[in-house]
Amino acid sequence: MTAIFNITILDTIAITLALIHFGTPLLYYWYMKTKHLNKPWNIKTNPNYKPKITIIIPTYNEAKFIQSKLNNIYAQNYPKNLIEIIVVDSASADGTPKLAEEWASKHRNINMKLIRENERKGKAHALNHALQHATGDIVIIADADAIWPSNALKEALKWFADPMVGAVSCLKKPTGSNIKEVEENYRKYYNTLRIAESKAYSTPIFHGELAAFRKNLLKKLGGFPTDIGADDSHTATKIALIGYRAITPKDLWVEEIVPNESYFWWKIRRAQHLIQHFARTLRKIKQAPKEFRKILAIETFLHLANPYLLLASTIMLIASMLITHSLTALSTLALGITLLTVKQYRTWIAQQLHLIIASLRNLQSKEIAWSKQVK
Repeated sequence: MTAIFNITILDTIAITLALIHFGTPLLYYWYMKTKHLNKPWNIKTNPNYKPKITIIIPTYNEAKFIQSKLNNIYAQNYPKNLIEIIVVDSASADGTPKLAEEWASKHRNINMKLIRENERKGKAHALNHALQHATGDIVIIADADAIWPSNALKEALKWFADPMVGAVSCLKKPTGSNIKEVEENYRKYYNTLRIAESKAYSTPIFHGELAAFRKNLLKKLGGFPTDIGADDSHTATKIALIGYRAITPKDLWVEEIVPNESYFWWKIRRAQHLIQHFARTLRKIKQAPKEFRKILAIETFLHLANPYLLLASTIMLIASMLITHSLTALSTLALGITLLTVKQYRTWIAQQLHLIIASLRNLQSKEIAWSKQVK
């Protein structure tokens, strides 16, 4: 009788953990969508606001993309005399700096600077190096392989007309991969939350494909953090913690090339960086403005703890099934396996596995400067 009682408790605990795991993000999504997604921004935008800007492109073996990215910036519907471009190259071995120089020689009506680093120390180190030379009031980070629509700068900068907006990022459309469908399913949930969080106050997750910051706030914070990977998200969160808004507008979209062959490790590396970001932010939740505190607490839980609730629940159910042949455990596991045929569920489970593997991999390496082959 004792064994049966213990197994009954084990099944109950396992199912409870599973309900918390799936219920928390679903309730959070429902709450943010119904309460905040359709509410006014309470931000005074001005489409004619045109500050001087510095666009920083950190590169490492980006020969395939650098000139197309520079062309993409050149084609922006924004005055060229107000744009400064800084390409900061971290010891590329594929001729990226030379290609950037060639492009600059053909486009002398726009200010482009090239900074060469002799050693690769990570993206944030390169950004801080470029920041020392930035002359714009707004500093914009751009990935070399991200494609902006022609109105991206105008859409991003109009929000800075409100002095309480400290940082602006983008939504992402995955392109160029056989795994596009998987990424798109994830983004539908993800992008809705970014907009809703931004309307509520601020979002703690930014994207390096296009992330804009007030330079005076970057200077006040001491630049980008060099000891964690999510320099964009962590910097935006620090800006929100000191009372400014860090937002992702609903109409600012950027195309992101999703790798095919290295997709799995690409996802793991990104998950590692977000975990580092939220682990660092954990101790600051109580300091956050009231409107931001709840957002930060839930997102921290979802990234750091929630994946392990699923893992613990699965282990308990397997143990219960093997040791006592529990029909409850067997049927619950069978349901979980059957649900893998549902696209959204399968995508969610994949994301949880990425977070678990990433948190374990962080014990070995933070992946701040990873290897990148020359093709």
